[in-house]
Amino acid sequence: MYSDNSQNMAKLRCSDYGFECDFVSEGEMEDVINVFGKHTDEEHGIEYSKEALMQFILRQKD
Repeated sequence: MYSDNSQNMAKLRCSDYGFECDFVSEGEMEDVINVFGKHTDEEHGIEYSKEALMQFILRQKD
């Protein structure tokens, strides 16, 4: 039986949100949110809430 896990997959790129940065986080949605959030906080000094990052991902799928 085939299972479609693509709806749990996500990808966020710093360059898509105005940063001059090549960082990309890709994989399971929860992991992407955690890794991207940590990166933007530590490298760019911007702390996004998990809810905000979830909205970034959901808007991509529209």
